[in-house]
Amino acid sequence: MKSIITLLLTLASLQLIAQDRQLVDYVVSKVGDEIILLSDVELKFKYEEERRGYLPEEVKCNFLEQIMGEKLLVNQAKLDSVIVDDGMVEQQLSGRIDQILGMMNNDISQFESYYGKTVAEVRNEMREDLKSQLTAERMQSEVMANIQITPKEVKEYFDVIPKDSLPYFSSEVEVGEIVVNPKISPEERAKSIKKLEDIRARILAGEDFGELARLYSDDAGSARLGGDLGLQKRGTFVPAFEAAAYNLTEGELSEIIESEFGFHLIELLERRGNLIHTRHILIKPEITEADLEQTVAYLDSIRQIYQNDSVSFEEMVKRYSDEKVQSYNNGGRMLNPATGNTFFETAQLDVDIFFAIDTLEIGEMSAPIEFTKQTGEIAYRLILLQSRTKPHQANLSQDYTKIKNAAIEARKNSYLNDWLEEKVQSTYVEIAPTFLSGCPNLARWVKTKTISP
Repeated sequence: MKSIITLLLTLASLQLIAQDRQLVDYVVSKVGDEIILLSDVELKFKYEEERRGYLPEEVKCNFLEQIMGEKLLVNQAKLDSVIVDDGMVEQQLSGRIDQILGMMNNDISQFESYYGKTVAEVRNEMREDLKSQLTAERMQSEVMANIQITPKEVKEYFDVIPKDSLPYFSSEVEVGEIVVNPKISPEERAKSIKKLEDIRARILAGEDFGELARLYSDDAGSARLGGDLGLQKRGTFVPAFEAAAYNLTEGELSEIIESEFGFHLIELLERRGNLIHTRHILIKPEITEADLEQTVAYLDSIRQIYQNDSVSFEEMVKRYSDEKVQSYNNGGRMLNPATGNTFFETAQLDVDIFFAIDTLEIGEMSAPIEFTKQTGEIAYRLILLQSRTKPHQANLSQDYTKIKNAAIEARKNSYLNDWLEEKVQSTYVEIAPTFLSGCPNLARWVKTKTISP
């Protein structure tokens, strides 16, 4: 999540730089050897305003203090020889540039037109900011590396919370799943291969690949573009597709390739270093009602094994569940994408799962449920209810982990704030009068110096 937020900030900053090249810039603060420009504050303000809507001008005071805190960490990192390896900076820089280009279908001309700079120029502009950010994060981690909390301290933290301020938690559940994909019948598999063989013959006979992709491809996203997948780097496609595509020469048409999505014809249009430009035609074998019924019957038999045998649920997952779903490597437990843990408020569950477990006792397993995977494929799953809490006000017996995490975060924030206060006393700080006079929150940073604009 942190890397996604950083990328969004990078995109916003680059766009604002491109739009506001005429900004009159000057130094608004110095923290040790680090300087902060007016543009640093303005870019953060504009980004947050676009994200949240209207913001009053006074919040620039808070943004400047946030940046000063980061610069204080960077300055101290230099003094303490806390170093971020240049190789790490370059690796993350390449990753972020690749992500930005990927959003633009790896069209370098679009990138340069949008930002008014070459990729190399943008890369150079991002480098120092990224290194500063990574250094601040590394220094903050060093500062808080040894922060721990005992059960007694967790209780003390909980006991000082006013009873009428304790949060009220909704009912939460933990659920596990066994996922099974319908198997394609030999007849449907043969039918799909024959259809694609006929299309391939028509292309070799001179018909237009793009037109046939628009007519027949089951990949709706690329079909309207004549099957065009754009310029992509290695690692973008599933292994079977990628292996075939990288073995083609420019202008060559592949044999029929099978992947988890179906059967493909691939044409390599261009190779540019590690990037390839391809187009494809996808034919997905039809899943028949008989295939679906057979899958449901298979899952019913798995459910019977669980109910009648002494085999653990985790073992059942290893034997029967789809290895490619997230829960497979978590003993079947489903992770809540909103929190990163295994607990779901009932309102966060898919409707089908909610109703499937509504009448279950803990340890019971649902009947097979049909669902649609992110790839658009139909699959089935069995749901195991592993735990359930009733709606309740926060308490140590049921919510110890949540309370412990909150106590640790509070301690970290307090410790970091105390550390910053201490370092401010021994660090040379200057602030421009334009900010100092209108920002009461900056008073704790003031020594004897101000900056003339």
